[in-house]
Amino acid sequence: MPRAKGGYKTRRRRKKVLERAKGFFGARSRLFTVATEAVDHALLHAYKDRKIKKRNFRALWIVRINAAARTAGLTYGQMINGLKKANIGLNRKSIADMAYNDPKSFSALADKVKETLAA
Repeated sequence: MPRAKGGYKTRRRRKKVLERAKGFFGARSRLFTVATEAVDHALLHAYKDRKIKKRNFRALWIVRINAAARTAGLTYGQMINGLKKANIGLNRKSIADMAYNDPKSFSALADKVKETLAA
């Protein structure tokens, strides 16, 4: 029985892994066995970090809203509570963007929140 060398399918599978390992350091980008391990780890981290990215951005938005709210004389909790009571349906991303890029409209929003909380 003749020896079966890697044919078309094997070459295609290995090439796919090495394409993904392009740019990795040393043997990780050249040797199939090492590259397979490196690619597997990279894909695991990519999946995990897509979830972590969402957490990090939410934390950033909260920090920005808190900083801007405190300049208006409110805390973050009071700001969010006032927005809910005033039935203002803005999400944290848009509020943080407003606080960062358009402080005048954010201060108007904070005034509206103060009125709602005072009533």
